[in-house]
Amino acid sequence: MFIFRFYFICFAGFIATLAFATGKESPTQSSEKREPPVATEDSITFSSVHVDEPYIALTFDDGPSATLTPKLLDLLAAHHIKATFFVIGENVAEHPEIVARAAREGHEIGNHSWSHPNLAKMSDDSVRSQLRRTDDVIRGATGNRPTLLRPPYGSITAREKRWIHDEFGYRIILWDVDPYDWKRPGPAVVRNRILKETHRGSIVLSHDIHPGTIEAMPSTLDALEAKGFKFVTVSELLRMATPPPSRAPHSAESISASATPSPAPTQQPSPSG
Repeated sequence: MFIFRFYFICFAGFIATLAFATGKESPTQSSEKREPPVATEDSITFSSVHVDEPYIALTFDDGPSATLTPKLLDLLAAHHIKATFFVIGENVAEHPEIVARAAREGHEIGNHSWSHPNLAKMSDDSVRSQLRRTDDVIRGATGNRPTLLRPPYGSITAREKRWIHDEFGYRIILWDVDPYDWKRPGPAVVRNRILKETHRGSIVLSHDIHPGTIEAMPSTLDALEAKGFKFVTVSELLRMATPPPSRAPHSAESISASATPSPAPTQQPSPSG
């Protein structure tokens, strides 16, 4: 009888100890630190934005131009439109007063590299130099550093996007409307392409270094306004982003269609941008 009681007490003590141990966090669990979430390409790169209202962002690359950019600024001011200028560092160094004016009038200034090379074909140090020098001259002209990058030609690798975002804090801005104005097809063609392709949430690409683009802008802006579009900077557009509505597929065909990604400008680098 004594032996039975002894074994019973030992067994009960073992069960109690086990229950206490399993209910307590291990030192590893309690002291474990959660790593900050890693930025994904979807949270870094944007070619358009889903918004609920008819807002769009006009963007102009490769300036400033000594003669054309001031004309464009006059036109935008007359329409009370704010745009985003992705500037070349070399051009900012030559005409800082134009960039200063653009920023002063409420336009956004983004980094478009120092000399417009293909970043995807460069070493990290060379890319870093291109971005840092442009960052510095923009800050010198405007008093603020840029937060957006548009890679020349839209050409940039996924790895570059991540380390550039981590080091500079830039979001990578591409586009979904391209009038191919760099080919100089004429003002009417530039206008018609922009009007045909633009929808709510669009990021419209064009260049303030081509005379035909500036000539196209008065009628383009009038037509976009007539269609009900409202104009904001890229950063403002990003802040307006809303989740796209979820749609339940009704067939295998609709599942396939909804899963097919739209082609991105980075897949085939274009002379645009």
